[in-house]
Amino acid sequence: QLQASGGGLVQAGGSLRLSCVASGRTFSRSPMGWFRQAPGKERESVAAISWSAGTTYYADSVKGRFTISRDNAKNVGYLQMNSLKPEDTAVYYCAARKTFVSATMYLIDYDYWGQGTQVTVSS
Repeated sequence: QLQASGGGLVQAGGSLRLSCVASGRTFSRSPMGWFRQAPGKERESVAAISWSAGTTYYADSVKGRFTISRDNAKNVGYLQMNSLKPEDTAVYYCAARKTFVSATMYLIDYDYWGQGTQVTVSS
C-alpha cells in the first residue's frame, strides 16, 4: 500500500515536497514513479526512479525544477518540487512497479498505486 502526502496550496515560485510512504510490503526493490492528473486531463507521468536510485527520469515539463528521490531504509519516496507554476496544479499520485524491473515513465507499467495528494499553485 502506498500513501502520498505533502500536497497543499502554494504560490507560484514556491516549493513543496511530496512523500510516498509504503506499508504492508517493502518497495525497496521496486521502481517508483510520480504521476499527476489535472482537472479534465489525463493522468501523466512526472518522474520515475529505479529501485537502486541510480536512474531517474523526468517529464520535460518538470526537468530542472523537480527532483525524485527515495530512502529504501525507510520505504519512502519523495518528489521535491521547486519553482512551481500554476500549470503544476494537479492531484499527484505515487506508484510502484514489481520488484527488480526497470523504472519507466509509462502508467500502464505500474502495479501499485497510492491515493493522490492535491497540489494547487496560485498565480
